[in-house]
Amino acid sequence: LEFDSYIKSLDQLDLGEPRLLEVDNRCVLPEGINLRFCITSADVIHSWALPSMSLKLDAMRGILRILRYRFPNLGIFYGQCSEICGANHRFMPIAIEVTLLENFKDWCSINLD
Repeated sequence: LEFDSYIKSLDQLDLGEPRLLEVDNRCVLPEGINLRFCITSADVIHSWALPSMSLKLDAMRGILRILRYRFPNLGIFYGQCSEICGANHRFMPIAIEVTLLENFKDWCSINLD
């Protein structure tokens, strides 16, 4: 699955959503399932980080980096590119919504069409 998500501007935020971390298209993943992330970059080095899960992986152009992980808890987890990697790259948030397997399957059926 490959998709884009972009930072929400202040006027797009719903009540309780964190400024500079919420995105318009969260990545939805299942709880308790072994996952494999294949990460690369089309341009510069990006540092994909999810601090609350102790995850950090550099995405580099021309190199496919692989990370295996199992999310132990339901919830929404925020991270960001943890390096300033070029012009207009200072706010690159990551929002992952960990949900039950049934909800993940529903999300996939909608987003894979």
